[in-house]
Amino acid sequence: MVVKAELEKLGMPYVSVELGTIELPNKPTAEQREELRTTLLRSGLELLDDPKIILIEKIKNVIIEMIHYDVDLPHVNYSDYISEKLGYDYTYLSNMFSEVKGSTIQHFIIMHKIERVKELLLYDEYNLTEISYMLHYSSVAHLSNQFKKVTGLSPSYFKKLKQKRMKNLEDL
Repeated sequence: MVVKAELEKLGMPYVSVELGTIELPNKPTAEQREELRTTLLRSGLELLDDPKIILIEKIKNVIIEMIHYDVDLPHVNYSDYISEKLGYDYTYLSNMFSEVKGSTIQHFIIMHKIERVKELLLYDEYNLTEISYMLHYSSVAHLSNQFKKVTGLSPSYFKKLKQKRMKNLEDL
């Protein structure tokens, strides 16, 4: 709604406004683009017009959705899943991501999987074996090793820190 309202304030007709995408009937002038960019920034939004950046954002969104919001992670390779979702060859996507972000898609996936593990550990609804299964780790040991490599802590120590913090808060 914010984007539509801003477009209307600027007097810019649009064909459609969907999550993350605006379709305009005519190419905006440089002045209109700058005005739109400034207006969107004030609303906490960003105008992305570089096709590479847009594709990278789509890759990131697919990964974040897959890891943080899908109840069941896909049972296919992540590369196949991402490629299928975006309609591009994975090698192309991977090279583009590395070129623009300076790290790999795999690294981005690992970082988000570890963030998801941390969330699940903090919620205390699942044990490590269940979390390992949910996030398609080959074993609890693999999850633990990756967790420690990223955070510097074992999952059990991370969970103990949370419990210690909670106890300290109760003592206040």
